[in-house]
Amino acid sequence: MHVWRDLSDIDPELGPTVVTVGNFDGVHLGHRHVIERAHDLAAQHGGLAVVAVTFDPHPLSVVAPASAPQALTSLERRIELLAEAGADAVLVLPFTPELAQLSAEDFVTKILLEGLQARGIVVGENFRYGSRARGDLALLQRLCGDRGVDVVGLPLDGEGEQRWSSTYVRSCVIAGDVAAAAQALGRPYSVQGYVVRGEQRGRQLGYPTANVPVASTQTAVPADGVYAGWLRRLDEESAPWWPAAISVGTNPTFHGRDRRVESYVLDRDDLELYEVLVEVAFVARLRGMVTFDSIDALIEQMRVDVDQARDLLTEPPVRL
Repeated sequence: MHVWRDLSDIDPELGPTVVTVGNFDGVHLGHRHVIERAHDLAAQHGGLAVVAVTFDPHPLSVVAPASAPQALTSLERRIELLAEAGADAVLVLPFTPELAQLSAEDFVTKILLEGLQARGIVVGENFRYGSRARGDLALLQRLCGDRGVDVVGLPLDGEGEQRWSSTYVRSCVIAGDVAAAAQALGRPYSVQGYVVRGEQRGRQLGYPTANVPVASTQTAVPADGVYAGWLRRLDEESAPWWPAAISVGTNPTFHGRDRRVESYVLDRDDLELYEVLVEVAFVARLRGMVTFDSIDALIEQMRVDVDQARDLLTEPPVRL
């Protein structure tokens, strides 16, 4: 797959394309639906390449920093997910103050029609673009209609009560409802980060954990509590998923201050993961965070948590 980080990087031999545009944060089922529809349109045009256009950083971090949301995925993970969803190429546009001032008309003409030679464009029906987000689907259709470029606007609501939006997924994650987030994503929500040395209390209690500081994940982290999930190391190709009981929080029983994602890989005390980049996937929330009156009470609850996690974790997640 091609990854371009500037219009000048675009391979001129690629030829005409079908384009889809968005932040694609999380690459949820709605985003995947858009890319699938783009492939259908590309086939109608004789098998054109599908290009996903995304932005880095999030536009709100430039135009309204106080309102910028926490990311659901890093940029590199977003690119991976777009490729896995079927994009033939990804154009990452650096979202600068200059790009923020580009008119809606110029955005369509210079970037989509001229830069990417779009013969078809597929977007969510609420897609906004250009200076002050003045561009909408109707304007896009008008600008492209005279050039014979097909424009498709798709609703991003799922079937029934299912919702497809990054805002919805983010709200589920922040609330700790990782099961609902997984339904909208089509996969368990996960975070990535490097394992650091902690106080090694888990090892002393019989449950050694791989500790990832929340600040290092660069993405939204589920609400404090205990979860069943999976962990895999990312420094080895095709590394397996290990079932894990996961604690998110500050370890209040020991008056901790630093918020961490602490993962106990079930029935393993032989793993050496310090300084290793890992991915932690959340399957189900077991309980909220509790401050225990004694170490014995904590150990007993940890035993219960591990048993519950073991019962829930029967199949490792698909990579998507």
